[in-house]
Amino acid sequence: MNAVLLARLQFALAVGFHFFFPPLTFGLSLAILIAEAIHLRHKDQVARVVVDFLVRLLGLVFVLGTATGITLEFSFGTNWSQYSRFVGDVFGAPLAAEGVFAFFLESVFLGVLVFGRNRVPARAYWWAAFLVFFGAHLSGLWIIIANSWMQTPAGFEVQGGRAVLTDFWAAALNPSTLIRYVHTVAAGWITGSLFVAAVGAYYLLRRRHEHEARLMLRVALPIFIVVSFGQVLLGHQHSVQVAHTQPEKLAAFEALWEGQSNAPLALFGVPVSAHKKTYLYVGIPGLLSWLVHGDSSARIPGLEDFAVGERPPVFLPFVSYHIMIALGFWFVAMALAALVLMAQRRVYGARWFLWALLVSAPLPHMANQFGWIAAEVGRQPWVVYRILRTADAASVVVGAGHVLVSLLGFIVIYLLLFVVFVRILARLVAEGPRGEHFPGGAGRGE
Repeated sequence: MNAVLLARLQFALAVGFHFFFPPLTFGLSLAILIAEAIHLRHKDQVARVVVDFLVRLLGLVFVLGTATGITLEFSFGTNWSQYSRFVGDVFGAPLAAEGVFAFFLESVFLGVLVFGRNRVPARAYWWAAFLVFFGAHLSGLWIIIANSWMQTPAGFEVQGGRAVLTDFWAAALNPSTLIRYVHTVAAGWITGSLFVAAVGAYYLLRRRHEHEARLMLRVALPIFIVVSFGQVLLGHQHSVQVAHTQPEKLAAFEALWEGQSNAPLALFGVPVSAHKKTYLYVGIPGLLSWLVHGDSSARIPGLEDFAVGERPPVFLPFVSYHIMIALGFWFVAMALAALVLMAQRRVYGARWFLWALLVSAPLPHMANQFGWIAAEVGRQPWVVYRILRTADAASVVVGAGHVLVSLLGFIVIYLLLFVVFVRILARLVAEGPRGEHFPGGAGRGE
């Protein structure tokens, strides 16, 4: 393997591992904000205990997310120095803004949540929860701005072999920023709400902390229901944006080898680029044209419409994209079941549903990872779409051997971090909400 491929694998590993944590932060911070509002408004001590418990989980997620995010920024200067030279004037601004305006806000007020329960007024504590929620989402916005600029670059000129920022707002609000951001935030809310619901389901199945578990479900399930349904529309809008701004990526998502009118929507298949054919193909004629243009006879460009050297890989984007969508519809089915059970007031006693929540907790992470793979592999061979090729972005003086050694080091370190994270998380969940805030010191659910 050459140095560029190894550098891509290393960056994919680092991003993939890091991307476990920010979506969970989005959803957890929202659940904490709502539960603390319940505590503040109704003086609900169960809500207070739940908030304190979730804050401990959020603290763990935040630490791992921060540690794994720092390595990403260093990697731009090590394995991707040509990229850094070319886009540093543009790409550095959102990364700096993320650190100055968002990270410090989130970290400072997370400290208030962790250490300030009995040291600040109740209303100030709620504001701290809000600022952690706001800071986490602001941080995500800057990162999405940076990534979206690479997908649909705007607001710059190439001068002297470097991208120079000419219009900040055009660069920040490039054609894919907003829909990509709300799609990512919604994915994070699904991830965090299902995680909180799964923890609550676990306690109900074990008949422990039942009051706290019921409140977790009462907070998490409405988020999960609303966002799961909404994500279908957001995902569709994101795909339409891709169809208009990166048509070859959509062609790879759908394994559309030749441009077609009445283009089908692929449901299943095994695309093989060497044969330019999709085996075991199952699709719905005309539906892709209708979803993109509102007209089933509209033409959708295929991969053959683009130069050979500008076509993305097909198998990995196709498979990742369809697994992500399949998982999205699983969440819709879960949301529908939750809605029916809540209407029938049977949600806390339906053990099959509680088990379904528990085993589904990792699935949003899988959907996030597959969505990210589809988006990033689907824009190859470009690191900055139609501006800078990935092969021209790598560091020219770093050999394959050096990258391989550091890649192996990353694998070992991330495996250790993952094991440590899972063990601490399992210990915190096994320990459960602490009931010391109740009169007499015992939690109601004990």
